[in-house]
Amino acid sequence: MNLDAFFDLSIEEMVMLTFGFVAQALFAARFIVQWVKSEIGRKSVVPVAFWYFSAAGGLMMLIYAIWRKDPVFIVGQSTGLVVYLRNLHLIHREKRVELSVAKDGAGDD
Repeated sequence: MNLDAFFDLSIEEMVMLTFGFVAQALFAARFIVQWVKSEIGRKSVVPVAFWYFSAAGGLMMLIYAIWRKDPVFIVGQSTGLVVYLRNLHLIHREKRVELSVAKDGAGDD
């Protein structure tokens, strides 16, 4: 790997390279969150934060992939992003239903 290439980057390239590394860090953080939560519970757990880190990191990586004009990377991040957002939608829909049931049950005194 030629490290001289890093010193020849434009400002835009440096910003986007930094953006890409931050995106990758967010994406990797989801595994740490999941691992810690599972260790605390002593069972496999996928916390809601996992899906938020997935969506944020995936969106940022998709932006980076589009900037790089990398079709393989774009397709991979796009399909993953659909899954992450769908899971968040399902989680929030379930919470709305639970709140509705709780409100209906609270008035039955």
